[in-house]
Amino acid sequence: MIRCNAIGRSWLAAAVLLAALAGPASAQDSWIGSWGASPAFPVGPELNNATIRQLVRISAGGSKVRVRFTNETGTQPVVIGAATIARPGNAPGSIDPASSKALTFGGATSITVPPGAPAISDPIDLAISPLDSLSISLFVSRWTGPSVVHPLGVQTAWISLAGDSTTAPTLPEATESTMRLLLSRVEVAAEGGTVVTLGDSITDGYGSGTDANRRWPDILAERLAKAGGPAVGVVNSGISGNRILHDLPEQMFGPSALSRFDRDVLSVPGVRWVVIMEGINDIGHSGSAGLAEQAVSADEIIGGLRQLIARAHGAGLKVFCATLTPYEGTVFANYYSAEGEIKRQTVNQWIRTGQGCDAVVDFDAVVRDPVQPSKLRAEFDVGDHLHPNAAGYEAMANSVDLGLFK
Repeated sequence: MIRCNAIGRSWLAAAVLLAALAGPASAQDSWIGSWGASPAFPVGPELNNATIRQLVRISAGGSKVRVRFTNETGTQPVVIGAATIARPGNAPGSIDPASSKALTFGGATSITVPPGAPAISDPIDLAISPLDSLSISLFVSRWTGPSVVHPLGVQTAWISLAGDSTTAPTLPEATESTMRLLLSRVEVAAEGGTVVTLGDSITDGYGSGTDANRRWPDILAERLAKAGGPAVGVVNSGISGNRILHDLPEQMFGPSALSRFDRDVLSVPGVRWVVIMEGINDIGHSGSAGLAEQAVSADEIIGGLRQLIARAHGAGLKVFCATLTPYEGTVFANYYSAEGEIKRQTVNQWIRTGQGCDAVVDFDAVVRDPVQPSKLRAEFDVGDHLHPNAAGYEAMANSVDLGLFK
């Protein structure tokens, strides 16, 4: 017994000495989501030996950055031969080469991303402020097959087929796209939390203006940044055409909200709140796309929302339910119907009663015509009588109570 204790004391002394020589342990970084674009199905261009450069405006700042690339709905491996992050240059699509930093993956400058998987870069030291813009360049060194994209980028991207140009100030012979390609998130090291906005084209920013950063989550991010206090990142997980209950792999509408919830909400670092605005396409798509077999009732939509709420609460998140906005007279054929309007009103009534929701965000009340509440207000209508314009998105964002995120 005496011999065993002596050995134990010797081991402990050695451990203390090693710890002293190593110095104090570094604190574990806290990460939050600061930008996002949810991947839909692989309906993007087939790429090979190509460099893609994409501009993102983050929401919350931090001391370090890491980037999440995506092949989560892809059918072929994606080989990332190189990737960089930099400050944008003065000309469109350019970078400040002095600011360019290589992104690595487990210390390596390249990685093969299998179908169904994301790839998260190693953290890099890069102090960024709220609402900064960053340029992310990605070189794919082999054929991608149809690439995984976020179709409604509402932001210009540049594609060069001239090999690895990730560090070039301007990409050679570049063409433009408004899709987000193989890029799904930017995360920052910061103390705070993240709000994810889960929705369809109205959250995705349809009609808000290319390169304008006027989606309602963008404006919410601006308000949160100006309010000060602990950092609150905003990750936009809207997909144009998205539904709660159905998806169509051959179209660009993305996986259903139920199927992508873990990927697009629960996997976001630091997520504490989710704003859910889904359901209008569940009502309208079956008619406009000629899919009578996918017609759903208001109770089925509410059942899907209950599922999302239960999963969010199970992960400790607060859920803020947004009402569905008006769409009578929409230019999309067979999308609106009197029966569909009854479903919208039924879903909104359920949301407003607060059953399961931790708060209600009444976007319907903000943008509806006070005389004809089944229609958008003219000054908030982009022109198709379904989507708000930039002024409508601003009014929506300004109606959100920032006290919800304390």
